[in-house]
Amino acid sequence: MSAAQTLAQKLVARAAGRAHVQPGEIVSCTVDLAMFHDSSGPRRLAPMLAELGAEIWDKRKVVLVIDHYVPAADEESLRIVRLARDWAREQALPHVHDGQGICHVVVPQAGHLRPGMFCVGGDSHSPTGGAFGAYMFGIGATEMLGVVTTGEIWLKVPQTVFMHWIGRLADGVSAKDMMLAMIGRFGMNGGQYQAVEFCGEAVAALSMAERMTLCNMSAELGAQVGLVAPDATTQAWLREAGVEVSDDEVAGWHGDEHAPGVRHAFDASTLAPQVALPHSPANVRGVDDLEPTKIDVAYIGACTGAKLDDLRAAARVLAGYRIAAGVQLLVAPASVRDREAAQREGVLQVLLDAGATLLPSACGACAGYGGAIPEGSTVISSTARNFKGRMGADSARVYLGSPYTVAASAVHGRIADPRELLP
Repeated sequence: MSAAQTLAQKLVARAAGRAHVQPGEIVSCTVDLAMFHDSSGPRRLAPMLAELGAEIWDKRKVVLVIDHYVPAADEESLRIVRLARDWAREQALPHVHDGQGICHVVVPQAGHLRPGMFCVGGDSHSPTGGAFGAYMFGIGATEMLGVVTTGEIWLKVPQTVFMHWIGRLADGVSAKDMMLAMIGRFGMNGGQYQAVEFCGEAVAALSMAERMTLCNMSAELGAQVGLVAPDATTQAWLREAGVEVSDDEVAGWHGDEHAPGVRHAFDASTLAPQVALPHSPANVRGVDDLEPTKIDVAYIGACTGAKLDDLRAAARVLAGYRIAAGVQLLVAPASVRDREAAQREGVLQVLLDAGATLLPSACGACAGYGGAIPEGSTVISSTARNFKGRMGADSARVYLGSPYTVAASAVHGRIADPRELLP
């Protein structure tokens, strides 16, 4: 009888063409999908491919998303975007998503992911794909060159760290708070480049957008990959994206009972809204433990904090309120699809009525583009990182919180507990 296997082991074994793999083994894996964007892709890959005289191994398995330098704010940005568009046209790439939003949200919304896949991305937040039961992780340009020419990549089979959440989240507390709590507890190397699997009653109760937030920020935890085993919620979401997943597929991509790994337990019912102080996602405190902190900018954006569920959360807080005098509330929906859905639902109008300024659906200020964050400002942001200069302004002090917390802070003019404003 074979030893019990984790979900990560099963996914890697499939990609390696093996029945079983063990942590610590080095295996060669076949890649089902390679994603890159205008910053990580053509401007770096095109000259290397040309120098080698090499071609893409399978263009059907490559996805290019133009999301970092759009809309182009200067001549250099315009050059990068033009290069990406021209190269995509020359290569006749079948899967190009131009100006449709942030890659980690657009890729699953466009139907490119399903349980069981083995994927790589030219961006550190590529583990977002793990929310769908796919093994997806970020790689650099040199590794991506190897992938796009051979369709393979080597991998050291990771151990699994289980983050087991019992109970249910209170109203006004979200997956972002769960993630900040974990990073605050274990630090930015807490995942030790392992596979982190989020599980338990509280995780099973989360929407797909919230699961995406957990897996996305496994990067901030230092993990290679973040995973949530697929279930009926996954199946229903993917069906909306045009991907039919059978019951057998869902059932097949789960770890075995008693599979090996390190286990940590949390109680979601006791979790309060969390805030990361400058200049690290690991510098975390409960919102009630903060000194009064006035803000200049409240930013709801990024793949971590501006999906449709995030916009809905902010609207719940802001309904009937106006933002405080002297505060800018900036909203950059994660994708065009989410922005349009928020508009149809009336969610966008609630945000605008409260005094929000709508920004394009792109990486924007999260990646330091567009100049939205003034120098010297104090910012509360729904993004994943608050490193010094990350949002473009070196002298800005950036705090991280959930969309609930960002919205409540915009109303009060200081970092605030969203639970005070929820009906």
